[in-house]
Amino acid sequence: MERIKPLSDFFAAIENDARISITHIGIYAALLHYWQLYGCQNPLCAYSYEIMRIAKISAPATYHKTVKELNDYGYIQYEPSFKRNQSSKVHLLLVQNRSFKD
Repeated sequence: MERIKPLSDFFAAIENDARISITHIGIYAALLHYWQLYGCQNPLCAYSYEIMRIAKISAPATYHKTVKELNDYGYIQYEPSFKRNQSSKVHLLLVQNRSFKD
């Protein structure tokens, strides 16, 4: 049950946030999945194409717009690398300073 707590926390946080769309939810869920796959380290380092593949998003413009909005709305802190050979950093703010067991 602990594995889904970060997603439950996200849904509780967005419950009354009309700005959040299914695309935001998909990307946040993909980030959480990636975060858990790679040891729950915050920040997580990922390439956009990795998260896009998990979230089933094919347009880079949609991905970048949505990640920027999640950053602006305070759900994540996004540090883009602007380099093809260097991953970007994403801080998941709702799971910051927590540890979860498998």
